[in-house]
Amino acid sequence: MRPDERANVTVLTVGFLAVLGLLVVVVVNSSAAFLERRELMNLADRVALHAADGLDRDVVYTEGIDEAAVLDDSDARTLVSGLVPADVNLTLRTAGDRVDVELTRPYRLPFVPPGFPDTATIRAEASGRLRLAP
Repeated sequence: MRPDERANVTVLTVGFLAVLGLLVVVVVNSSAAFLERRELMNLADRVALHAADGLDRDVVYTEGIDEAAVLDDSDARTLVSGLVPADVNLTLRTAGDRVDVELTRPYRLPFVPPGFPDTATIRAEASGRLRLAP
């Protein structure tokens, strides 16, 4: 090996370690964000199911089952108020017998390289529909 080639191996090794470190950061951050999104999706499903229980019960007893499949927005919000943590933003929409739920949460990434944002926004959606059996 010639003397002027010795520094090339050092530069190559440092470059390889930098790429390897960046790869570890990407894998760890994406895995953590995926697991957080999965947890938020489970919560969105649970919220949609609870909100679908917000049936307008007065209509069921006065007008019968055929017109009763209408979700009351305020009852649905009351039902899910205790399920959603304070750091999660909830958007709940009802339309007839359907409820749509959207949850967003800021998530702090475990490893943050210099110059990159330290949080990501995780989003999950779910919907539920109320069907009454005769």
